[in-house]
Amino acid sequence: MRFLAQVLLLTYTLNGQPPVVRPGAQSSLPPSDAIVLFDGTGLGEWTKPDGTPTGCTLDSEKAMNCTTGAKDAVSKTKYRNAQIHIEYKLPNMPEQKGQLRGNSGVFLMGCYELQVLDSLNNPTYSDGIAGALYGFAAPLVNASRPALEWQSYDVVFTAPSCNAQGVIEKPAMASVIHNGVLVQHNTVMAKKGAGCQVANLCEAGPLQLQDHSGFKDAPRTEMRFRNIWLRNLN
Repeated sequence: MRFLAQVLLLTYTLNGQPPVVRPGAQSSLPPSDAIVLFDGTGLGEWTKPDGTPTGCTLDSEKAMNCTTGAKDAVSKTKYRNAQIHIEYKLPNMPEQKGQLRGNSGVFLMGCYELQVLDSLNNPTYSDGIAGALYGFAAPLVNASRPALEWQSYDVVFTAPSCNAQGVIEKPAMASVIHNGVLVQHNTVMAKKGAGCQVANLCEAGPLQLQDHSGFKDAPRTEMRFRNIWLRNLN
């Protein structure tokens, strides 16, 4: 079957047609050309920032459970331009407010934070709510679901464009759909984001899931993730 798919891909390419990609059975599932980073079967694609095995665990729902103190989860796969899908579930933390309620983040290419926060009836600064590109732009709308419900991000990320000398000529850009609603449309990120872990933005970087434990008075936060995949975009 894989050989047949390769033959079809070559045939379409030679005939000037776009390559064939089979979509997943559901929109949350990876299409045929996706790199699967987490599908509930194991955590082998993830490490801590120092390269040691991830501190997150596999729970009874076959979700990635990342609890305060586990350290950031960093994908072994690195990428530049990509389509990214990730789902997350927030803990219920009614005793907390603002940035202390269900705080995490998805760092695109290890440098630009797509905020994860319980943002339903929880006011905070506008570029720090769910759907925000942290420090760059508030979401167009607040499309958050309640805590304890699964939520999703679908991202089209364009990496910085660099010349032969390694000088950035065009900045990074991202469009984001949160729970089926467009919240970022070609948003430009003209500098490194806060907490950026990538030294050279002209090179590929990982997907990184934030552990909020490094912040003062950060409460115990139990984040869950599932169905994480990406497609490299030429």
